[in-house]
Amino acid sequence: MARRIGVFVCHCGINIAGVIDVERVAEEMRRYPGVAFATTYQYMCSDPGQNLIREKIEEENLDAVVVAACSPSMHEETFRNVCKDYFSIYRCEMANIREQSSWVHENGEEATEKAIKLLKAAVEKVRGNEDFTPVMVPVERKCLVIGGGIAGIQASLDIADAGYKVILVEKEPSIGGRMAQLSETFPTLDCSQCILTPKMVMVARHPNIKLLTYSEVLEISGYVGNFNVKILKKPRYVDEDKCTVCGDCEHVCPVIVPNEFEMGRSPRKAIFIPFPQAVPSTYTLDREACLGLAPLTCAECRDACEADAINYDMQAKIIEEKVGAIIVATGYDLYDKNKLVEYGYGEDDDIITSLEFERMLSASGPTGGKIIKPSTGEEPKKVVFIQCAGSRDVNHVPYCSSICCMYTAKHALLYKHSVHDGEAYIFYIDIRATGKGYEEFIARVMEEERINYIRGKVAKIFREGNKIVVYGVDTLTGKKVEIKADLVVLAMAIVGKRETKDIAKLLKVAIDEGMFLKEAHPKLRPVEALSRGIYFAGCAQSPKDIPAVVAQASASASKVLSIISKDELEKDPLVAVVDEEHCSGCGICISVCPYDAIQRQPNGKAKCIEALCEGCGTCSASCPSGNIEMRNYKDEQIEKMIEVII
Repeated sequence: MARRIGVFVCHCGINIAGVIDVERVAEEMRRYPGVAFATTYQYMCSDPGQNLIREKIEEENLDAVVVAACSPSMHEETFRNVCKDYFSIYRCEMANIREQSSWVHENGEEATEKAIKLLKAAVEKVRGNEDFTPVMVPVERKCLVIGGGIAGIQASLDIADAGYKVILVEKEPSIGGRMAQLSETFPTLDCSQCILTPKMVMVARHPNIKLLTYSEVLEISGYVGNFNVKILKKPRYVDEDKCTVCGDCEHVCPVIVPNEFEMGRSPRKAIFIPFPQAVPSTYTLDREACLGLAPLTCAECRDACEADAINYDMQAKIIEEKVGAIIVATGYDLYDKNKLVEYGYGEDDDIITSLEFERMLSASGPTGGKIIKPSTGEEPKKVVFIQCAGSRDVNHVPYCSSICCMYTAKHALLYKHSVHDGEAYIFYIDIRATGKGYEEFIARVMEEERINYIRGKVAKIFREGNKIVVYGVDTLTGKKVEIKADLVVLAMAIVGKRETKDIAKLLKVAIDEGMFLKEAHPKLRPVEALSRGIYFAGCAQSPKDIPAVVAQASASASKVLSIISKDELEKDPLVAVVDEEHCSGCGICISVCPYDAIQRQPNGKAKCIEALCEGCGTCSASCPSGNIEMRNYKDEQIEKMIEVII
């Protein structure tokens, strides 16, 4: 296809021009067949650079453009927007001569030759590109939010306040998540419940939010604008509308089990309310802990309920919803404490996790806010806090858990406020306090509260009589440290939830080594999945503090609103095309498609659902008959690109 192609080579400061001879590249391309114009510019993505492209399209009568610059994932849309006023955006291509040439080669001559080859290949591709119009997809103006912690709550409220419907699904009997378990929040020491509970109540009362607690997402299918979701609503065996939260049922229940909300440090009954501020404010009957529902062997709670709210015949329900976008806010778990055998957790009651200590600090916690030694109930006079328990350790998790430095400082400060004559020691690798007011908080703890910070890792912990001996090394002084403590608190590493992995499978999105959701791009698309219409919020994506969680939740909400506020969405038409006439119906393409975009027709032939296809090319590569091609990635195009490169 004869075209007048313009080539624009970017210097990218010295990122490209510092290695590649950009003038030589432009000169070489001027002699290449089909190239009507070629030039260079310092920063092609800048406003003057974009204006240069516009001017030359008009002056040189160009009908296709190739930009040699950085990654298309950064600026392909930028340059296509420049060209769309003159011709189809699919007549604009990019040659990545930064990441694929200047950044990976030290030899300027070799890098320049490679850049020329990459540009020639891009010219051949744009020469064979066809013009397409976007696929239009209708939009269901509703959002699914998975997870009812502070991230899910904030995202739901933002979307609902904008006038759109939200389905908020939480697997626990109450929303609130991990934040509900905190006593106070750093650096302001606000009461966690005081700032969280109003938002929880707003969610329950918002006319645009359908709250499904004690529920789980079973199936997700479809595509952006049109996701089909099946949700399992488990039976509480308690009518939420009738329950008055009088507590009579709990009082007479004979079954006692460990309380998960209190990290197992206090008991609860088989019929319970997770915490005093729970939303919805109603009891839940734990089927696993109950003496028996089928057959019924105990009816003490039902007999005691004057409101007649308890219904043993309540059944699970499958709820089906259609939504336009999905936010995953499934939160985090703590690293398996049983894997830290060197710290003795599980072998000694006086070695606890930071979250257990958090509940101990809470006025509604198992000790009523009193700090004690779990083994004896006595007040501990010497407490050792160990940071990075599992974090930044190649034997456990290699990454930083982000919030441990700050909450450990908070714990030490609150301990000193409670036990005035107590001593607090913090073992740390280094201090990471990068939020607003965080450094000042650390300074206050170190200087005003006189907390003992010891730079170094703990080597060994063991019991000696009524004390716990903590061995370590102070790397600042080079001296060994031995502390005989009454209580040891481990700042456990943060990891993604098991449920996050399950949801990731349903959504077909990636997770990383820490079981966190993997975003499309860490800088440019930090809250998005690669699949359009799916967004992440909070610690489901990575460890972060409450301000960052809330900010990311609002960011995800804004992304969702940009989708569900429209009647239709434009979908990139560069998708797979099946030659149905020659398709053998083998089904290989169906089995390998990661987006379920290739589906079998009644006649056995494969067909691509354009709205689902993300253009990855897996089906095309796997088709044994070569009967699937990607639009603008036809075989002859690829062959010509390879030919000019080699």
